[in-house]
Amino acid sequence: MSILERAGMAALHRFDPETAHGLALKALRLGVAPMGPAYRSGRLRCKLAGLALDNPLGLAAGFDKNAQALAPLAHAGFGFVEVGAATPRPQPGNPKPRLFRLSEDRAAINRFGFNNEGAQVIASRLAQRPRDGIIGLNLGANKDSSDRAADFAQVLALCGPHLDFATVNVSSPNTERLRDLQGRAALAALLAGVMEVRAGLPRQIPVFLKIAPDLADDDLAEIAEVASSAGVDAIIATNTTLSRDGLASTHAREAGGLSGAPLFERSTRVLARLSQLTEGQMPLVGVGGVGSAEQAYAKIRAGALAVQIYTALIYTGLSLVPQILKGLDALLERDGFASVSAAVGTGRGDWL
Repeated sequence: MSILERAGMAALHRFDPETAHGLALKALRLGVAPMGPAYRSGRLRCKLAGLALDNPLGLAAGFDKNAQALAPLAHAGFGFVEVGAATPRPQPGNPKPRLFRLSEDRAAINRFGFNNEGAQVIASRLAQRPRDGIIGLNLGANKDSSDRAADFAQVLALCGPHLDFATVNVSSPNTERLRDLQGRAALAALLAGVMEVRAGLPRQIPVFLKIAPDLADDDLAEIAEVASSAGVDAIIATNTTLSRDGLASTHAREAGGLSGAPLFERSTRVLARLSQLTEGQMPLVGVGGVGSAEQAYAKIRAGALAVQIYTALIYTGLSLVPQILKGLDALLERDGFASVSAAVGTGRGDWL
């Protein structure tokens, strides 16, 4: 981390977390956010559900909810960027405060509730996106919708022509009863509607499914089966957790989803089990608690073809991106892997 970035991070942390988040997005749009130099290596190139990635490190959904900073994020060194979540109609989300830093735990708790400007506005921004990056959108449902399953398909219909991939998010804990859509019948019906819309898009973009980390083993097996049958192209494991085990922060009991370092072990165990259940045949994206090259490598060895980060950036800044990539490249070389794909799943047994 440079002196400039360190000073910037210190300044942001003087503001409440949601204000700081808005300021960080503004700095990106204005081109004044410090970024590290891009790191490239042939060893890091990989394919995820047919998408050719320069590297396996992506930005998770939630940072740029309204697709406001597409160009700077596409050029920040990530292999792919996911924005959103978007809902058909604009919605304000839950009352503030709804974002909390847990500095002692290198974590965050949010209960945003899919606050966003709506699919029409987000689609207009995606239409102007840079074409030299891989950009996807997290699909959501309105809180007061009478047919939440249809909401996902509606957002895809509006935004799909401008995307490289789309993610069905039925795992946020902040919209009441949303996680109920992870059940077999509800999920199968929801995915059928999304796949029908995808079939009508100009390009057959990959569709991912994002799952919760708080699933019982039987539920996980059911989701893996439904996702495979529906033709889902990859599963993102995992979203935030409702668990509060081992936290030290005074904000530990705030309602919402916990992300960051405390989620790493839980989410990686779910990832490894999912890899086992799908026999390595379903592409997986590992997310939850990644803040170092070693942790990104652990996700890959547990079964992930690619990895996403978000919360760690709150504490480290965008210089973390080349730092992780450089370290990951070195770890692959150390262990004799010529590519990311060669390392996928080689340490899965350590997490089962």
